[in-house]
Parts: sequence; structure tokens; C-alpha cells
Amino acid sequence: MNATGGTQSLRRGLDLMRLVVAHHADGITLRDLVAASSLERSTAYRLVACLVEEGYVERDPGTRRYRLGMAAMQLGLVAMDRAPLVEMSRLAMRRLARVSGDTVFLIVRQGDYALCLHREAGQFPIKTLTIDVGERRLLGIGAGGQAIMAELSNEEVAVIYNRNARKYSEARIELSDLLSSAASTRRKGYAAMEDLISVGVAGIGCAFKVSSSTIASISIAAITSRLTVKRRKELADLIRQECLQLAG
Repeated sequence: MNATGGTQSLRRGLDLMRLVVAHHADGITLRDLVAASSLERSTAYRLVACLVEEGYVERDPGTRRYRLGMAAMQLGLVAMDRAPLVEMSRLAMRRLARVSGDTVFLIVRQGDYALCLHREAGQFPIKTLTIDVGERRLLGIGAGGQAIMAELSNEEVAVIYNRNARKYSEARIELSDLLSSAASTRRKGYAAMEDLISVGVAGIGCAFKVSSSTIASISIAAITSRLTVKRRKELADLIRQECLQLAG
């Protein structure tokens, strides 16, 4: 294969990877990959089969849909640990973990989802590791995701809910719950949740804009007995101060 052909194949493979990334939550079929990429079916199949063989893409044998594979996720985790947003937030998160004694999370909006980029554990012996680095949840589930969702308009919240109504329903969350949470967050200046992800776990979070198109949040999770109303307000003030320093 000549250099030009090799470059072309690489670009086509990367284009397919981007499509798989964009549809990772529900997966994407070969037919949809062909339609979205405008490649010949045989070319798309050959390239995606190579990605599957190398572990960058996985194919669900039941649905025949493609999603990101473990090799791609491992690359992402390595990159996230040195991502600019993680680097600029690391010291602030460590300060919050030291002062609170609890677990601090850095969350960023990824479409309809809240993606965990980093976390710092405090010294309190009972750890509340409610989400792993690289894991994502629908916006509005968890204090960090609630804080980010409150930065959106009610119309945007409704659009996100309608796109993911089945998944929200499975989590026993209605549109009215999301709108109520967003209104409360805007009024208080911080998001607060209790027993939503796990019974006995509470969290608070504040959002900040990294850029005109990127919203992130810092949140703290702890066992519910540690997050009294008074302590929530105190920690929320500390989180808000750190977020103001980080805002772009």
C-alpha cells in the first residue's frame, strides 16, 4: 500500500471511530456507519472489522451494534489523567478533599451525559466512590450532573429528557424531577442530592464554564450523616470559590 492509500485508510478508520464514539451509548449498526460515512459497505466492514480485531471497537452479537472497545477506553483513561481540565483542577480538588475529608469529583458535560474525568479521595475511612473515572451518567443523575444541567435552559433540559426518556424512567426520574432540581440548584447556587444513586449517600456540586461550549462541575459525595444542612452550605461555598477560580 502506498503512502497516500495508507493515509486515506487511516482517515477513514478514524472517521468510523468518531461515529462509534458519537453513538457509544446505544451502539451503531454497520448500515448506519455506511450511511453516515458514505463509504462502500465492503470498505466500512473491512475497516470496522480491523478495529474490532484490535480491540478499539466491540460488536454486540445480539444487536449487531458497534461500541467502543476496551483498547479505546484505556487510551481515553490515560489521556484524561493528563487532560488540561484535570491538570488545572487537581490542586483545587485536593484542597477540597483535604478540608472535607470526603471524595471530590470532576465532571464534564458530554452531550446528554456527565463524564467523570477525575476524583480525589479524602481521609475519612468510609469512601463514597459513587462513579469511576471514565464512567458517565445521564445529566441530572448525581450532584455534579445536576449542577451542570442547571446551567441549561428548561427547554434544553426537556429536549435531553425526551431523547432519553426510557433511561430516565428506568432510574425513576421524570422531567418534573429534573426541572425541579434545576430550579432548586439555580436558587441555592449549588446542587444537592440524597439517596438518588445509593441509599445513605449524599452529594453537593457546583458547575463552572470551562469555555463557551464546555460546562464542568466539582462535587463532593459523602455518607448522608456527614452532610448536614449546615455542612452542605459550608462546603458548597468552598466548592463555589474554587469553581470561580477555574471558570474560563
